[in-house]
Amino acid sequence: MAKAPRSGPYVCGIDAALDVMSGKWKGLVLWELDAHRVRRFAELRRGLPGVSEKMLTQHLREMEREMDGLVQREVYAEAPPRVEYSLTGHGRTLNQALGPLGAWGTERIRREGCEQSLPQPDARSSLRRLARSISAMCCSAHSRSAVSGSSRVRPSGVSE
Repeated sequence: MAKAPRSGPYVCGIDAALDVMSGKWKGLVLWELDAHRVRRFAELRRGLPGVSEKMLTQHLREMEREMDGLVQREVYAEAPPRVEYSLTGHGRTLNQALGPLGAWGTERIRREGCEQSLPQPDARSSLRRLARSISAMCCSAHSRSAVSGSSRVRPSGVSE
């Protein structure tokens, strides 16, 4: 079952962004739709090896429902029915915001010399671990601020 959408309160901008990006496949769906502009469900599934039909359906529905909508679903009245997915303007801006994170990951792969030996699932796991650690930093800063009574404490490099 899909989780109920959260609408804050958020600790910081990273918290709000990661709330929208929660889920293993959402960042990769954004990337796939940005790279190919329009994709049918089967094309998306082939472009994301390892994703189950159930999880892809769930993530696409969540991404359609987001407050401003990240993904647009277009249904064509044909036989057989044709459904295409594309990014909305809001989805494109989120994908652009993820660009520096992708560049950082690419540099990390180059620096560690693991271009050929890094399987795709591990790259996705690294992205998830990074997102969790950023979220943990953000949440730990919030916990520290609650203990100290100050609401202005943030992880270094994070601004309002």
